[in-house]
Amino acid sequence: MGAKKSTPTIRLRRLAGQLRRLRDDTGLRREDVEERTGLHATTLYRIETARSRPQFRTFDMLLKLYGVPTDEQLRLKALYKQSAGEGWIQPWHEDLREEYTTYISFEREAHGVRNYAGMFIPGLLQTEDYARAMVCGVLYTVDKVQVEGRVRARMERQALLTKERPLKLWAIIDEAALHYEVGGPEVMRAQLGHLLEAATAPDTTIQVVPFSAGAHLGMPGQFVILDFDDPLDTDLVYIDSQAGEIFLESDSDIERFRDNFDHLVAVAKSPDDSVKLIAEIANRQGRRRFG
Repeated sequence: MGAKKSTPTIRLRRLAGQLRRLRDDTGLRREDVEERTGLHATTLYRIETARSRPQFRTFDMLLKLYGVPTDEQLRLKALYKQSAGEGWIQPWHEDLREEYTTYISFEREAHGVRNYAGMFIPGLLQTEDYARAMVCGVLYTVDKVQVEGRVRARMERQALLTKERPLKLWAIIDEAALHYEVGGPEVMRAQLGHLLEAATAPDTTIQVVPFSAGAHLGMPGQFVILDFDDPLDTDLVYIDSQAGEIFLESDSDIERFRDNFDHLVAVAKSPDDSVKLIAEIANRQGRRRFG
């Protein structure tokens, strides 16, 4: 049996960023730290990217090496204790990709999500039947148990939209996603109806980029921007593509994707007009059904 999968928390990610910043401020390379302390550069890389939590003696050694003042050491040691918690993960997530479970953990701690989806409905807005059809269509090599695990994880994520302090979701969807009959006409009609209902929630904004918009910045692929309450927790960009799943957290990358999202907000129909377009497409599909 393999080791139990764990996922990083926002506190661990913050701690990793602080350690990376401290090393940069001293002008030391990872190889320099290895030479002075014996801590392998690869191990330090894993610590600085939140892939592993350092032992306390290693953490304390790094603070002393970087010459961290006593008051800041106390703050960072408090953060170190907080970082011990595990990210949110369920037993049926064991077969999910590590990057996806990491995303689930970060999404659970986020204040808001800005999501552009080009060819499909965003996971937080999918019906169960649509989600199942998507998983079967995109991951056609996975078995039935794995399919159901992925669907279950996706459905549980949606609880974030109805909790006491709901996740603020701003979804921009390409019109093409509204026309693909994922799962067949019946499943798609139910999915469009679900979108119309979701759009009435006060913390959910849905916009549609119409075909008439022509070429736009979202065409290269979907992306998600995760926003966090604490100013020390920088925004995070998540991209899921056929080349793999990646997280971007540099200031330049985050600013670029913020600009891209703002551009998409401008070229998309307004929320009210987007609801009208979704309703029109749903009505057209209904008329085709009854001939």
